[in-house]
Amino acid sequence: MLVTAHGSISAGAPALTTTVPREYVHRAAHSEVFLTGWQRTGAHDFTITAQWPRSHSFYTATAGLHDPLMLCETVRQTFPLLLHTAYGTPLGHQLSWSRFSYALNPHALHVGWTPAELELRVTCSEFVLRRGIPAAVSLDIAVFREGTQIAVADTRFGCIAPAVYRRVRAERSDVRSVFAAVPGPVAPLAPALVGRDNVRDVVLGREEGPGRWPLRVDTAHPVLFDHPVDHVPGMVLLEAARQAAHAVRHSAQPVLPTSMDVTFHRYVEFDSPCLIEARPDTSPGSAPGTLRVDAVQDGQAAFTAEVTTAPVL
Repeated sequence: MLVTAHGSISAGAPALTTTVPREYVHRAAHSEVFLTGWQRTGAHDFTITAQWPRSHSFYTATAGLHDPLMLCETVRQTFPLLLHTAYGTPLGHQLSWSRFSYALNPHALHVGWTPAELELRVTCSEFVLRRGIPAAVSLDIAVFREGTQIAVADTRFGCIAPAVYRRVRAERSDVRSVFAAVPGPVAPLAPALVGRDNVRDVVLGREEGPGRWPLRVDTAHPVLFDHPVDHVPGMVLLEAARQAAHAVRHSAQPVLPTSMDVTFHRYVEFDSPCLIEARPDTSPGSAPGTLRVDAVQDGQAAFTAEVTTAPVL
């Protein structure tokens, strides 16, 4: 039985489609919710439906192909949805991203005559429970479009109760005061250098050395900062990795990040400069053209990513 924002649908009844409640995916804007329903298919197995718009203000189509980072945001939304609906986690708990990887078939990302309808088959595992509520969960996800698999993803999140989060974050736990005090964004790179059309969407500052840029944090961005937060969101770091990969290529043609393998080591804070560093990945087994991208703050790696790209033909 499919579960939507309006409840379960009985057999034979017309299926009235909408998005899941925005609160369940930790978004403020209805327009940024990509998930449309969910269904339990096993003890810890689920089918989640999603829809990608043909056009989006930030996840823009390139050469008639959907933006791969829209897949990343779709996967990110699956975790809070299942936490709140399937596992009974109260609203107000904070999420902590620890790892994420995906690989996709870029030829399956074509923008069609209607929005893309997706099915995500999710298996949850590696549970850590506290008082019966998941404190950490891993998700293995296969993504299908019109019955054809187009991507795989693997991710792990933590979930922190409000009282614990306040202790952990100490003086940074007052989200609104922290958010209000974020310094203005540094001067951006030219949009064309990072595969963007609009300077508002640039998350890298001007190059400070070969393959080194300051992270550009613009809290007025309506998608990357959909609501006040007390640290730089993970999706901003994924976008920084994508833009760094494009900047290193020095290509006038856009490139698609066909896969990423990401580790989030610690929060990226607002009150200290963060450098994005990119270099070829020469580790054994890495695919040709793969880049290593690091976010370094106060001398420590806060985020690392292996990014593989393909030219848009």
